[in-house]
Amino acid sequence: MASYSTADIRNIALVGHQSSGKTSLADAILHVTGVTNRLGDVNTQSSHLDFTDEAKTRACSIDSALCHVTVKGKQINVIDTPGAPDFAGPAIAALAGVETAVCVVSATAGIEVNTRRMMERAKSYGIGRILVVNKIDSNLDLAGLIAGLQELFGQECQPMNLPTNKGGGVINCFAHSDGSADVGSVADTHTALIERIVEADEALMEEYLEKGEIDPARLSGVISKAIAAGSFVPILFTNARGEVGVQELLDIVADYCPSPAEGFRRALVEGDKSTPIEPDPAGRFIGQVFKIFADPRSNIKYTICRVHSGTLRSDGSIHIGDERKPQRPGQLYKLQGAEHPEIGEAIAGDIVAMAKLDTRIGDVLHVGDGGTIEMPKFPHPMFALAIMPKSRGDADKVSGALAKFTEEDPCFLADRDPVTSELVIHGIGDLHLRTILSRMQHHFKLEVETKPPKIPYRETITGSARDVEYTHKKQSGGAGQFGRVIIHVEPNERGKGYEFVDEIFGGSIDQSFRPSVDKGVQSQLKEGVVAGYPVVDVIVRLADGKTHPVDSKDIAFQIAGREAFKKAFMMCKPVLLEPIVRLEVTVPNDKVGDIQGDLASRRGRPEGQEMLPGGLSVISARVPLSEMSDYHSRISSITGGQGSYSMELSHYEQVPANVQQQIVEAAKKAREEARAAH
Repeated sequence: MASYSTADIRNIALVGHQSSGKTSLADAILHVTGVTNRLGDVNTQSSHLDFTDEAKTRACSIDSALCHVTVKGKQINVIDTPGAPDFAGPAIAALAGVETAVCVVSATAGIEVNTRRMMERAKSYGIGRILVVNKIDSNLDLAGLIAGLQELFGQECQPMNLPTNKGGGVINCFAHSDGSADVGSVADTHTALIERIVEADEALMEEYLEKGEIDPARLSGVISKAIAAGSFVPILFTNARGEVGVQELLDIVADYCPSPAEGFRRALVEGDKSTPIEPDPAGRFIGQVFKIFADPRSNIKYTICRVHSGTLRSDGSIHIGDERKPQRPGQLYKLQGAEHPEIGEAIAGDIVAMAKLDTRIGDVLHVGDGGTIEMPKFPHPMFALAIMPKSRGDADKVSGALAKFTEEDPCFLADRDPVTSELVIHGIGDLHLRTILSRMQHHFKLEVETKPPKIPYRETITGSARDVEYTHKKQSGGAGQFGRVIIHVEPNERGKGYEFVDEIFGGSIDQSFRPSVDKGVQSQLKEGVVAGYPVVDVIVRLADGKTHPVDSKDIAFQIAGREAFKKAFMMCKPVLLEPIVRLEVTVPNDKVGDIQGDLASRRGRPEGQEMLPGGLSVISARVPLSEMSDYHSRISSITGGQGSYSMELSHYEQVPANVQQQIVEAAKKAREEARAAH
């Protein structure tokens, strides 16, 4: 039996920007609670959470790591997540395992791009949030930082404690209405805090408005409700390396953060039915996978699961997703950094690891009926590299290694482009993909060459053609081939794809051969007509044709359908479509003009600009993907390494005529060179 109940569990994820001190805070949490006998340090490669060789070499987290501590009888599960925007996948996935996101902000660097993104993602997903201002021993304008946090994230953000003694300690402004602090007034902070908390309870708010005061002890039960609802976001202060404010943070997490019974309630979706999951240890088992990793020492695959309902035991039997055949979870583990101590069972609300299960991130593990549980929204990986093994014999090994990485990282994809035949890997940015390739070389001894991939253009039409005929006849002794088709071709709505409509009345083409026409057309859709790119958004109507009683066969009507479509396509004012990305660039204010000028040179269309506290601006724009191949190095050059960006696929739109001509000519030249080579 577990030594704690669901109500005693607190699940938190440390999120925020790179170098804000998340891992240092996690190491301090382990040390002040006595779990470790030394304070881990990222800089000396002795961190208990950044334990992989890759993380040590880069001196930053590249994956999430788990640990747990006990404070005031509460079991606190901590997920330390990467802060670099390139490694957003594990950080976002961690939100699926917790009730509270603890966003760590560097007091020296202030509000950075991932501060904002992770706060927004946690809010949109529905979990509670806490802001922790770290490194308070080295900041001169904490008041300005507090004001900036409130300006950006709202007045629901209120300090719950304040630094004292020049960052050497903190004072609890909830428990104290007077005292001295390094920044602000304890009395004013206490009043603002009480006013914010009582808003979560109508009866208490009325009493407070009538009497002007209320005993803070009566508000304790309201705070977790307010944090869970998002109406209260505590601001706390720490210096992780000096272990200042760390115990106070843990006390607040234990006392006031929502338990799985109080926090964001996930729902199991089965068809059109959505049912909130009751976190009852006596209920049927339902859990969700939010992390997968291979132990660097043993290479064993571990599945990390958040238990939402029921109790999981090693001798039980569970289903994975919609698989009918059950599996035994085997031994259960409670991760503690690099260590995997065994446990007997995992109850509703807890986080547990299992070995050697065939799972993917987001999978629902269950007993009884299955379904899905919504995951947080992941950015679409738009940065890509085409790769080729340096050794020809390594092709299958490379594919196998990439498959493992796609299982572990929800923002990493690898596929073989059906048009170009290139093996292409997709990630959030250059650092993301270079780290994947470095891990592949280190763990699997596989090296690859890289180059920019070909842009995934699409072909479509802007006009229509009717009664386009093609007859395929072949007679060379023995059985011949015959198929005659007449088709109409017209544009489909953007995004609707391909439609085939059989409009033949009567038997001009035998019923058995009509699907063959469709099959022939679809084969040409994949190959393209104008420049060798897939065709999208067209409607083909089979209007008429002719069948020969002896020579007509499937292949004949496939060829006739294909050739008729090629002929019609060129009559329908064909155009190329190019992928447009939504670009978000974060840069110092004094570099905004340079960035805007550079985007204009890339056919970019600006869509807005937002000023952030700390002298930063966020520029939003839509830009053709084809113009972004060198953007990583360009933005680094313009901003001296201080800029960052993210991009997601927005839509496809028509390529300008002059650009289309260049693409078509390049495709024609490539085909001629390929023919000459053969």
